[in-house]
Amino acid sequence: MLSTQTRSLKPAEVQKGWWVIDADGLILGRLASIVANRLRGKHKPQFTPHVDCGDHVVIINADKVRLTGNKAEQEFFYWHTGYAGGVKGRSLRQRLESRYPERVVEKAVERMITRGPLGRKQMKNLHIYAGTDHPHAGQSPVALDVAAMNRKNVAPGAQKA
Repeated sequence: MLSTQTRSLKPAEVQKGWWVIDADGLILGRLASIVANRLRGKHKPQFTPHVDCGDHVVIINADKVRLTGNKAEQEFFYWHTGYAGGVKGRSLRQRLESRYPERVVEKAVERMITRGPLGRKQMKNLHIYAGTDHPHAGQSPVALDVAAMNRKNVAPGAQKA
């Protein structure tokens, strides 16, 4: 007899994988959406919305991510210092050229993850590094070639040799 019930995954049954993505030349928004789906576990057939069934994702070369159009100059990150008239802002280009360029990728992914306790737990499975070195070689992450998924994932003029 064929069962027609949807199986709900329990937290103890989750098997987490490790993925490494080289962000060199990739478009920021497209990369962020793919990473967000991997973190949530939506690429798995046994996806359960209320359980952290996503994988660990390691992003290297986050400082070499690309933006299309004039977003580098027109997109701004704003914050408030707490003082009167203390609204400050930096453009996306300034953030990418600053001391912590990986925070641009982190913020893009964070805004695509659901808000709440589960989203914060899933964001802890994201590991971003500006260079090529990462300390997660012991987990033997599988390389995920995001550039080969769609030709639009790579910025024009940033084709890999």
